[in-house]
Amino acid sequence: MRLSHTLLPMTQEDAAVGGTETTARRRLRSLRQARGWTIDDLSARAHLSPSTISRIETGDRRITLDHLTALTTALGIGVGDVLEDEDSPDDVVIRPVRDSAHGHTFWMLTRHDDPSGRVVAKMRIPAKARAGSGGVHPGREWFYVLEGAVRLELGDHVHLVRAGQAAEFDTMRPHRMVGEGGPAEVLSIFDRHGEDAHLRDG
Repeated sequence: MRLSHTLLPMTQEDAAVGGTETTARRRLRSLRQARGWTIDDLSARAHLSPSTISRIETGDRRITLDHLTALTTALGIGVGDVLEDEDSPDDVVIRPVRDSAHGHTFWMLTRHDDPSGRVVAKMRIPAKARAGSGGVHPGREWFYVLEGAVRLELGDHVHLVRAGQAAEFDTMRPHRMVGEGGPAEVLSIFDRHGEDAHLRDG
């Protein structure tokens, strides 16, 4: 490793390695945040210390292949997904990763730092509902049923939303979505309050 006080010029290869590592750090941090995980959460899954992960994300520690393998495995992605050239045309492509929260399976379809603040996800909703009267949080939600049918319990009313239909509602009313007659798949748009309520455990 070249020391900071050396007078030798940086080569194009050095610059390329540094750029790739910077891209990897940014993507690792964004992927962790997109899942709603703290550094401690990722630490438990990757079997690396929280301080190591923090220093990797901030650039205070070099990323080794062992680190990269452990982190990408924990995040459910391939090593190549965080090492691709940032200027590549393929960078516009989002590669959804399967995740789960509150008994729902989902695939995030937007990036964590989307400037619009919207959160779009494909969700698989089970037929069995969680106990309770339904959640409440600020904002509005919209969903489109891709497959199956959704029983939308909204306050004291029940709406059956079938494949090819959509629903939009004020989330300050108690609400709960259940697959009618079996699991259902929907395309949902949330704001950040909705993301916290539906796509994060705890």
